[in-house]
This record gives sequence, structure tokens and C-alpha cells, in this order.
Amino acid sequence: MSRRRLQTILPPYLMHQLELAEDPVIREAAQSTQLLDETFRANRLEKKESQLAKKLPVIQIFDANHAQTLPGRLVRSAHQTPVDDPAVNEAWDGLQATLQFLQNTFRRNSLDGDGTRLRASVHFGERYMNAFWDGRQMVFGDGDGILFRGFTAAVDVIGHELGHGIIADEGQLAYVYEPGALNESLADVFGSMVKQFQLAQAAHEADWLIGDRLLTPNVRGKALRSLAAPGTAYDDPVLGKDPQPAHSRHFVRTREDNGGVHVNSGIPNHAFYLAALGIGGPTWEGAGPIWYDALRDPAVTPSTDFAQFARLTELASVRRYGLESREWQAVREAWSRVGVESERYERPLPWPLRAAQG
Repeated sequence: MSRRRLQTILPPYLMHQLELAEDPVIREAAQSTQLLDETFRANRLEKKESQLAKKLPVIQIFDANHAQTLPGRLVRSAHQTPVDDPAVNEAWDGLQATLQFLQNTFRRNSLDGDGTRLRASVHFGERYMNAFWDGRQMVFGDGDGILFRGFTAAVDVIGHELGHGIIADEGQLAYVYEPGALNESLADVFGSMVKQFQLAQAAHEADWLIGDRLLTPNVRGKALRSLAAPGTAYDDPVLGKDPQPAHSRHFVRTREDNGGVHVNSGIPNHAFYLAALGIGGPTWEGAGPIWYDALRDPAVTPSTDFAQFARLTELASVRRYGLESREWQAVREAWSRVGVESERYERPLPWPLRAAQG
């Protein structure tokens, strides 16, 4: 059994800000959420699912009933019809949308490619203002009702958290500093693609926001993050200002938030956005497969940083479209515009690429 970091949708720096709120309801909800997060970080142990479960791509939704014990009571499974609880149905729909996206775009059977079941627990804790993937399942809080709605409301948040499951299965990126920020960015990429796939949007039609359905009208902001314009998602008296940089010259050096994983993810996020617009069409047909191929490249290690991953996306674009292709140029330019310079192609191409070029 191995101890792993909890990967939540709301970053610790935002929760610290909420703990200072004047409103006692918001402050107490934030303190309670932080306490639960820290408890899970300290005590959660990863368990392997049985081989039987991996062969059954089943969705199961549990009700934690505002307790802290997981998974809770099973309330919807297999092909059951919707129930009276909107959170249960939203969680089901979000997991189903993610499964369909993975199957239809990448021919991937669930998170591990082997049909692992998807489980989620709703109504976790009291006014719990977060959602997370714990290595085995999704967990959703109901929010405080003042700043945040229930966390099942946003399909991109669900796609983001399940994206962590794919990343853990494929890339094993360490959840600290640049590899951790890359991990968070890739999860945002999956979340964005799931949302755009569900809405049948091309890259230029999408809003490129993460968590836009979570914020109540009380918040001066539009979402948790923006891939199109990192640093502009919110500017609120309680939440503070979105701290994400869009360029490496503004890289935030900090020990908080596991070395700024939720902050600095804005840099590779913006690179994906620029590449997607440069290539055009639906992201799951253009930039998405390139990023997916790069994640699955055997060269990805726990310490892979921005520049190394940029190199892998360029290689992936060459494999798919050829050297000097429009797609390759879009990927290369996207990373350059966010200040990330990968190794270039001055040396001879590896054999598979030379062969692909004929």
C-alpha cells in the first residue's frame, strides 16, 4: 500500500483565502473542508481493484449522507433510471459523459483502458467545498451554498478529476512543482475536452473555462480557471484574484500547493489552448490526440517538466501529421508563445519518425 496525494479541484491557496472570510458560514465551511482534506491526505491508502471489477465498466453512485466515510450507501448502479436526488443524477451523467468521450475519441475503455468501474460518492461532509479523485473513486461536496454550488454540477470538473485517473495510469507524473503543474494541466485538458465533446463545440466555439457552473452569482468571477486567459477567471473580495500565469516568465515559485501545481498549470493550459486554436476543429480531433499521445509516451517519467513534455507533443504531432505540418507548427508555436522552449529537431529524427516521413 502506498500513500498518495489528494488531487482536489479547488486548490489549497483558494481554501486558505476562504478561511479568512468575514462571513462565518463561509469561514467555517472552508475550515471544515480543509480539515477533511488534510485528514484524507494523511490517512488515505490506495487499494487495487479486483481483476473482476476491471472487466466490468459499471458506474456506481453512493450517498455519503454528509458523513466522511466512503463510499457510503449505493443509490444508483448499472443501468438504473434517474433518482430523485439531482446530485446523484449529475454525478452519473458526468461519469457517463466521460466514459463516452474516452470510448468515442480515444477508443479507451474507462480510465485504465481495461474497463475499470467508475464510482462516485455525493453529499460528502457538511458544506464540503471541493471535489476530488482519491485514486479509487470520485468524491463530491455540496458546496457552501454562498460561493459554491454542488460540485456535481460541472461536467468539466468531473472530467478533470477522472483525468487524474488516466494520468496516474499512463504518466505517473509526480504531484509536485512542474510535473505536478503538468499533471493538473492535463486534467484540465481532459475536463475541457469532455465538456466540449458533450456540447459538440469546435475549439473556437468553446469558452475554455473550468468550473464555470460551480460559482454562485455572489462571486465576482466566471469560473475556477481559464485556459484561454489564465489569471482572469475571478477577481473577488472573498476569493481574491486568480493567480495563474499564462507565460513562464511569471512562473510562481512557492512551496505551497505542492509547489504551485494549481497555479503554474496555467502555463501548459494556455499552450494547449493556443495549439487547439492553431490546429482548429474539435479539440478531441486536433490538439487532444497529440497531448494524449505525449502523455502515453514511454519517455514520460515522474519528473517530466514543461519543456520535456513540450518536446513530446512536438514528436507526437510529427508522428500523426508529419514534420513541417500545420499541426506540428501550431504545437511548436503554442509552446513558444508561453515561453517554454523544447529541444528542437536539429538532430536526426528517431527512426520511427524518419520512417513516417518516407
